[in-house]
Amino acid sequence: SLQAAPPAAAASLTQITSFGNNPTGLQMYLYVPNNVKANPPILLALHGCQGSGPYLYSSTDFGSLADQYGFIVIYPSSNPSGSCWDVSSNQALTHNGGSDPVGLMSMITYTEQHYGGNPNAVYVTGESSGGMMTNVMVADYPDVFKAGAAFMGVPYYCFYTNSVRGWNGPCAGGQVSKTPQQWGDLVRNTAYPGYSGPRPRVQLWHGTADTTLNYNNLGEEIKQWTNVLGVSQTPSSTDTPVSGWTRTRYNDGSGTTQVEAY
Repeated sequence: SLQAAPPAAAASLTQITSFGNNPTGLQMYLYVPNNVKANPPILLALHGCQGSGPYLYSSTDFGSLADQYGFIVIYPSSNPSGSCWDVSSNQALTHNGGSDPVGLMSMITYTEQHYGGNPNAVYVTGESSGGMMTNVMVADYPDVFKAGAAFMGVPYYCFYTNSVRGWNGPCAGGQVSKTPQQWGDLVRNTAYPGYSGPRPRVQLWHGTADTTLNYNNLGEEIKQWTNVLGVSQTPSSTDTPVSGWTRTRYNDGSGTTQVEAY
């Protein structure tokens, strides 16, 4: 007799071990939805200090959005557990320089090779320390990412201390200000010297009342990425998508938004 098929169980977060070069001993968690697309996009989703990959999975909507749209989410955990990401050392701030970014890149390559992830549709997002690392990853690996969305982060190189996982008080406090050219030159000359190809688009989010990472950092991020992406610092448009939220967009000559800030 014919039996009805059991209802499909929801996909679950899975830990992957031995995913490649991982100099800092990061942990990799992967969410592959049941209805994953062929050649699926990949989202690298980065937790904040005191966080973890499983925490970010359970506290954000990326998993349910993956169910809806069929993309894959990588949720890494920093090491030691609950630590901030390394966004302050020379190794982390350089293309293939070592530290956390190298392990994060290994996770992306593994997902492309073992789950058919689309190398032309790789994205990165993160909150707080993960927002800082979002800026570092799009600076270090502009050839890998199509776009990045940093939530309450700081510009690439702002947190530099010449030490692994150092805390940069002046940057956190919003006291580091540079010209757009200076911020852009750091990306061009330090993160990946000699790279001249396309750059990822950038979306930036920051609350005005942030007491951990000062809101001044949003303006510095805008200066950095408008300069890197070659668009005016004057917004192409400003609107209020939700009451109390202000969105500015910075478009290129063809009208495509290259930098967007909330």
